[in-house]
Amino acid sequence: MNSQPGAAAEKIIVALDVPARTDAVRLVEKLRAHISTFKVGLQLYTAEGPDIVRAILDTGARVFLDLKLHDIPNTVAGAVEAASHLGVHMLTIHLSGGRAMIEAAVAARNESLTLLGVTVLTSIDQATLREAGVETELGQHVLRLAQLGVNAGVNGLVASPHEVKMLRATINPQIKLVVPGVRPSWAEAADQKRFMTPRDALHAGADYLVIGRPITGHHDPAKAVAQICGELVG
Repeated sequence: MNSQPGAAAEKIIVALDVPARTDAVRLVEKLRAHISTFKVGLQLYTAEGPDIVRAILDTGARVFLDLKLHDIPNTVAGAVEAASHLGVHMLTIHLSGGRAMIEAAVAARNESLTLLGVTVLTSIDQATLREAGVETELGQHVLRLAQLGVNAGVNGLVASPHEVKMLRATINPQIKLVVPGVRPSWAEAADQKRFMTPRDALHAGADYLVIGRPITGHHDPAKAVAQICGELVG
């Protein structure tokens, strides 16, 4: 690859999967010189509320609010509007909520908010889908949801790295692909069933790589970022 380390770091979104504001802000301060965007998920947002988003934004970083909204259209629209006013850069909704919900979310966002549609979680495999009554092959299910989301107006998609190449070949190239389930070869897989190394995910066509514990759980998070960037540009 021809990317420089700084450009590689721009591809990384650090997931702040920590329990409290102090832990999150400490990580942002350690990594802010290298990382532009940080993900706030359900655990941290439930514990700290919108104030944690404001605290991260105050550092000059961008916030990816990963709430995976899935509710009746009016409720989701209200949450999207609130997130837009809060100033987050990215927000997730579940595409399995259906067209009416997706369109309500799209209509409620402001132009500065990138609305991302979640296809199938990286913790889910074919057996899990079958348990939920979905007999469609996993990749085809991802593609069906992706096409629904794109047709309804989302700006980007969240999918496992294993579906990225397929999505990149079939959807509008302007649609951003944000990819969790990205773990360096030296990190444990944890609860993710469909994962890939950062370098392989980027080569497959990912725009952004969401990486949490390999960085946040490292004894030196900045060193972990540097090591991952080295793999991306190597």
